[in-house]
Amino acid sequence: MQSGEPCSIWAEGFTQQRSNANATECLGRMLTEGIHTDITINVSDGSIGAHRAVLAARSPVFRSMFSHNLQEKELSTINISDMSLDSCQTFLNYLYGIIKHEEFLMHRLALLRAADKYDISDLRDACHESLLEDIDTKNVLERLQNASLYQLMKLKMTCIRYLVKFGKIYEIRDDFNTFLHNADRDLIAEVFHEVLDAWKGF
Repeated sequence: MQSGEPCSIWAEGFTQQRSNANATECLGRMLTEGIHTDITINVSDGSIGAHRAVLAARSPVFRSMFSHNLQEKELSTINISDMSLDSCQTFLNYLYGIIKHEEFLMHRLALLRAADKYDISDLRDACHESLLEDIDTKNVLERLQNASLYQLMKLKMTCIRYLVKFGKIYEIRDDFNTFLHNADRDLIAEVFHEVLDAWKGF
C-alpha cells in the first residue's frame, strides 16, 4: 500500500455531487409520484398534493402556517385561488429542485408573485434577474408595473430607461397612454423625471 495522502471517496467533490443529485431526484419523485403527500393545494382550476416539510423548509410563511392553529393545519389544505394549476406545478417544481428552464420562463410573473407572497428570496432574485433579460415593447409596461409593485429597483430603472433613452414611448404611445391612466402616480412621476433628464441632454 502506498504512503501519502489518504484517498477519499469525496475527492474532487464527485461523490458529494452524485449524492446531492440523487437526493434532488428523489425529492422530485416525491412530488411527481405523489409519494406520501400530506397537504393539498387548491388553486383556481384544480388541486395538487405536496409535503408540509418541504414547503415549511423552503418558505417561512408556509412554516408559520403549519406551526399555528390555522385552517391549513386543521384541514391539511392550502387555498391559493390566485394561481393556476400550471403555475402552481411550476412553483412546486422550483421548491423541489426539478424546475425546467422553459417552464420557468413561461411562468416568471406568477413565480414572482408567489415568491413575494411566500417570502422565497432565491426565487424572487431568480425572477428579477430573468425579467431583465428580454425586455421589449410588448412587455416593458407590464414589467415596469410589476417592478414597482414588488420593489424591484433594477428592473424598474431598466424599464424606464428602455422607454425613455431608446425612444420606445413613441412606438407604444397608445399603450403608454393607457398606462398613464392606470399606473401609480409615484411611478408615473419617476418616468417623467427620467424624460426630463433625457431632454436636458439635448
